[in-house]
Amino acid sequence: MWQMLQKFALSLCAVLAIWLIFITITLLNASSSPVDGFFVLGGSITREIYVAQQAKQSPETPILISRGSPDPCIWLIFQREVAPIQNVWLENCADSTFENFYYGIPILRRLGVHKVMLITSQTHLPRAKWLGQILLGANGIWVEPVIVEEKGIPGNQESWLKTGADVTRSIFWAGLSQFIQPECSSVTRLPEVNMQDWQQRGFRCERQGNLGR
Repeated sequence: MWQMLQKFALSLCAVLAIWLIFITITLLNASSSPVDGFFVLGGSITREIYVAQQAKQSPETPILISRGSPDPCIWLIFQREVAPIQNVWLENCADSTFENFYYGIPILRRLGVHKVMLITSQTHLPRAKWLGQILLGANGIWVEPVIVEEKGIPGNQESWLKTGADVTRSIFWAGLSQFIQPECSSVTRLPEVNMQDWQQRGFRCERQGNLGR
């Protein structure tokens, strides 16, 4: 029995070592490549304004906005910036920073992203950066954080307790995410946002967006 356990442990260590080598090589290759995806963490409309401006310079690069501003507000931002919307996806399942990555990873993988620009704000660090490096890194995606300046009261409030809890569960999920790919039931492409319907229902946008809504 003991010998069987030893063989199992050695086999598991060998598999883990091979996986770590593979991921390391993948990340090193990705680190020297151009950014091929934008990942916006919701919490401030200024982040969405920033990515809309980036979209004008990189119209073919896919954009994933995780639990950002209301869909029509994002649509209005891209229209005002005269930015392309064909490659913009809105994910509205996440209710936390951890879930931004939980639901975002499968989408980024389907989009074939290997090096992502992670767009957030100073008030969201270091938690967002650490979670991105752990969770996206475990899936072979290199993370390049970009800090967007914001005014007023941000949507993200940080504490070391929250950071520690999120980092701990991210380490566990980094392994599980190799086998489990959760599906968000509320993913919308920006061109599919029904502005007429939203106009009838009514909506409000964050004041910093200066959208008059």
